Amino acid sequence: MDNPPNVTPATCRAQAHAGLQRGDAALAEQAFLRLLDIQPDDAEALQFLASLQLNRGNAARAIELLLAALRTQPQDAAILHQLGSAQMLAGDLQAAADSLRQGLQLGPGMFVARLRLGVVFEQQGRRHDAMTAYLGAINAAQAHGRWLSDATTAPDVRDAVKHAMQYVAVARRELFDAIIEPLRQRYGRSELARVDQCLSIYLQEQPAPFPDPRQRPKFLYFPGIPSQIFYPRERFPAHARIEAAVDAIREELRAVLSDTPDDFVPFLGTPSAEAVSAHLLASSSTQEAAWDAFFFYRHGIRHDANCARCPRTIGLLDSMPLIRVRDHAPETLFSVLRPGTHILPHRGVTNTRLVTHLPLIVPPDCALRVGGETHVWEEGRCVTFDDTFEHEAWNNSDQTRVVLIMDSWNPDLSEVEQAAVADLVAAIGDFNRSGETPLQP
Repeated sequence: MDNPPNVTPATCRAQAHAGLQRGDAALAEQAFLRLLDIQPDDAEALQFLASLQLNRGNAARAIELLLAALRTQPQDAAILHQLGSAQMLAGDLQAAADSLRQGLQLGPGMFVARLRLGVVFEQQGRRHDAMTAYLGAINAAQAHGRWLSDATTAPDVRDAVKHAMQYVAVARRELFDAIIEPLRQRYGRSELARVDQCLSIYLQEQPAPFPDPRQRPKFLYFPGIPSQIFYPRERFPAHARIEAAVDAIREELRAVLSDTPDDFVPFLGTPSAEAVSAHLLASSSTQEAAWDAFFFYRHGIRHDANCARCPRTIGLLDSMPLIRVRDHAPETLFSVLRPGTHILPHRGVTNTRLVTHLPLIVPPDCALRVGGETHVWEEGRCVTFDDTFEHEAWNNSDQTRVVLIMDSWNPDLSEVEQAAVADLVAAIGDFNRSGETPLQP
């Protein structure tokens, strides 16, 4: 195309943008073509013209244009995404997978690119890779408020998104069934009937039959066991051992408090003070609210240095029938509530697990409220409760309050059910993380 001598790249680009603003694709096309005559490696023009070729069904020409754009901008994630889409339409699945994967390494938040990569993997017969790509796409989109409904999903990907969600749901059900199946084979289906119902509730295949409307687990509800807030002491005979050693445990606590205060960390991590006070902590004094922890186990991982500081305490904890789930439990710690701190009402994750407090230092005007029932801690006397009921705790004194926290299985689960839940929860964690794993070749 011959251009008048006074035409410059800037004037061509301005004309193209004006055409786009008016919805005049023909004008924009002509302007970008003139731009390429002057500046053949202009990435914007190459990408626009490639999109027109794709709309016209000419994937081969679109790929040529996009490869030229990529030579100019080799680190441009959007170009790689567009190239992968063109290669998909051309039927070159391996090239499409390579381009989309490279684009996602540069721009991991491109959830539509991840969706298309899932389509490629599915067409290649790579079932697990397709599932993880779809899951990652769904998670990334929903984290940005997209793909939550038809209204939040672009029409051109709506069917693909629904397919991806169904694909993930089927794969997830098959995976979790396979986790439980060996126990079904060994002990019989009747022994795992409540676990099967628990799984169906988790997968939202049936509603949760809550016997008490105050109970709302955030993660996993196990049906068919009594709903109660505080549990009788006789259900936990092993607690007598740890109560008998309360003086030794308190002695180790005081040594840690005085010698190694830096070993205490915020229980909630380190979010901004504004977020903490708005969501879970409040202060009844001029001091900033603070809930600190000295962990022996956190999400099932042993904190060896802390354990070495308190040998008697960890020896007793390790002798207790604590809940053990890979990457999740036990969770045992000295829980330190600083003066004036109020832990606001919140709920726990599952009724398969109960929480026990052994109070070690309890000033006046400190208490725990669970499901609307208030309990005042007594030093040396364990209290066990179901934290899936809304609960809160406060220290309105001018001194520090400390309890030892440990978790245990709900005693109304059989040993087989405990084993199944442990396997299932670990598998759910693996599954959820699979959408976040780096993309493999």
